[in-house]
Amino acid sequence: MPRYEYRCRPCGSTFELNRPMAESSAPALCPEGHEDTVKLLSTVAVGGSASAPARAPSGGGGGGGGCCGGGCCG
Repeated sequence: MPRYEYRCRPCGSTFELNRPMAESSAPALCPEGHEDTVKLLSTVAVGGSASAPARAPSGGGGGGGGCCGGGCCG
């Protein structure tokens, strides 16, 4: 079940709730009982490794250049 983060406007506390996606926009009470809360925008961290830079495929034909699709403009 997704976890959503909210901030309470009256007391300034932030809190998280696990709730179905269908209820993500439903009002949420803060732990102190205040009703004036706002859902915060969460960012998703994606792990991975960048050990080597990406390279263009090598192979026949295709050209180098770059200003006009492989040829050089005069």
